[in-house]
Amino acid sequence: MSAPPLPPAERAALRRLYAREPGLAAIERRAGPLPWRTREAGFAGLLAAIVGQQISNLAAAAIWARLRALLATPPCPRAFLALSDDALRQAGLSRPKIAYARGLAEAFADGRLDADALAAMPDEEAIAAIAALKGFGRWSAEIYLLFALQRRDVFPAADLALAASLADLRGLPERPSEKALRALAEPWAPYRGLAARLLWHHWRHVNGRAAFDS
Repeated sequence: MSAPPLPPAERAALRRLYAREPGLAAIERRAGPLPWRTREAGFAGLLAAIVGQQISNLAAAAIWARLRALLATPPCPRAFLALSDDALRQAGLSRPKIAYARGLAEAFADGRLDADALAAMPDEEAIAAIAALKGFGRWSAEIYLLFALQRRDVFPAADLALAASLADLRGLPERPSEKALRALAEPWAPYRGLAARLLWHHWRHVNGRAAFDS
């Protein structure tokens, strides 16, 4: 199932980004319209971030489908905590990811994390609250803000696909480092999240790979 098109406000913001960085406009000409990919907010969206850590989108999507089959809709932290480690391993979660996911579920179940509270926080405050959990770093928090909270200016500079995409797009001799990539993205503010979506769109087109949520 294809992702929906950009909301009108995001399409207008994208035009402003193109005016600032015309080179990014070539991505849609080659790869087609940018889809608007989203994830569920709250526990489900952060659980998806754990599932996707350090594995391919194809593998993550398969594990996520098996995990969702074990849980209620929407996924409930207490229902997750009731699952055995064996059931979670059979779904495809590694031992560390099981521990991280249980910690996440406990944080939501006891009120230390709250979806509405996260949504009300500024970007950096929300990133810090999520990254404080074991197993979460800045990258996972930024992915959540981008796709679950649909923040427009969040740029996960530690993402290797973003670095590879920009290197390919600009003909760079090697992938930029996280620090260099964050610096290269600075001129795109306050639309860095849209730029990240475009770079992933370009990289999927170049490699013919599906997104996690395709």
